[in-house]
Amino acid sequence: MCPPDYYGIKYEINPWMNMRYQADPKLAKEQWEKLYDLLKNKVAVNVELIKPVEGLPDMIFTANAGLAFERRFILASFRHTQRQGESPHFRMWFEKRGYQVHILPQDLFFEGAGDGLFLGENLFAGYRIRSDIRAHGIISEFLEKRVLSLELVDDRFYHLDTCFCPLDHERALYYPLAFDEYGRQVIEQFVPNPLPVSDADALRFGCNAVVIQKHVVLHQGCEELKALLRDEGFTVHELDLSEFLKAGGSAKCLTLRIE
Repeated sequence: MCPPDYYGIKYEINPWMNMRYQADPKLAKEQWEKLYDLLKNKVAVNVELIKPVEGLPDMIFTANAGLAFERRFILASFRHTQRQGESPHFRMWFEKRGYQVHILPQDLFFEGAGDGLFLGENLFAGYRIRSDIRAHGIISEFLEKRVLSLELVDDRFYHLDTCFCPLDHERALYYPLAFDEYGRQVIEQFVPNPLPVSDADALRFGCNAVVIQKHVVLHQGCEELKALLRDEGFTVHELDLSEFLKAGGSAKCLTLRIE
């Protein structure tokens, strides 16, 4: 995770961002700290921090830094120039910790765990809005994993982790209308138990949840989704993450899972 010291709506690179509607720095800090505390002290996972950098307001969305698998790390290649300055800092962080860091060709965009999510032996990878499908073959070879490409068709759900959320090896949340027909078929074929999410909960970033074993952390107010998850045997933790929704992110975007 990355503390939100320099977070703010400084530009507009997705439909959620509007510079006329700024995030409240104090409230954003409080919301981020509650998420950090919940993960570290209640869900009991080890949370590593990276130092925030002035001028990089979206560095807090560490999910996009790259994709980690075992001791390998594919560094993100950001589509928008506003975020490209983040990559050297994340590269240094992982190299210092002994990861084998892979750099994609400059003409291939790939936005990390925002567009790459593991379920079982497969890596589901989103493309078109932020990431390039041409990168998927390189990623598959480097990680030695099968990559299943999913085209995203709604600009509001610009990363895969805004509309698809693996819960375990069998189940995943997904918002059907964020995918084309072929993408929906891939999900239905390769996810043993796909769980569709309603329009209302998808637009509250319900799929952008942090899943730790039987714990699911998500933005408050996703009532149907909350009931569904509890019926599926999960413990749901709700937080107010409204200041981060203004930038198009929620709980999952604020974290990068590493093993």
